[in-house]
Amino acid sequence: MNGEFFSSLSRELAVLLAAALPVIELRGAIPLGISLGLSPLYSAILGFIGSMLPAPVILFAIRPVFNYLKKTKPFRKIVEKIADKSLNKNGPKIQKYGAWGLLIFVAIPLPGTGVWSGSLIAALLNMRFKWAFPSILIGNAIAGFIIYILSNGIIQIVK
Repeated sequence: MNGEFFSSLSRELAVLLAAALPVIELRGAIPLGISLGLSPLYSAILGFIGSMLPAPVILFAIRPVFNYLKKTKPFRKIVEKIADKSLNKNGPKIQKYGAWGLLIFVAIPLPGTGVWSGSLIAALLNMRFKWAFPSILIGNAIAGFIIYILSNGIIQIVK
């Protein structure tokens, strides 16, 4: 990450914003917070909060946005590709196991999993918010705990 961009922001805001970004999410935000001098626990809390910010927006807004964009020639193929890739790769497993499948998917701290992907898949599968959001929330908490333990453990080893 570009340190110059984050130097103008407060450390806390930098962690919150990094966590809210796709791909980075809390998996990158927790180590970022620690590298900026925040405690591992505080970094984990900020990372968790920041990474949850996009979930309701994605769950409620992505289908109408995708439906609108599918009607436009420049975006039709991109939207279809994103939807097909998301649903074909992980959709069947999540659909088979429902909220539990979504929780596990989000909890695994690997590239391609997380709040953004989980929220997108849940929305495309028409999963109800009352089931999707708690699954994403708990899965993200588990992923955050795993990253916290790994980050904190690495710091202890380096010291």
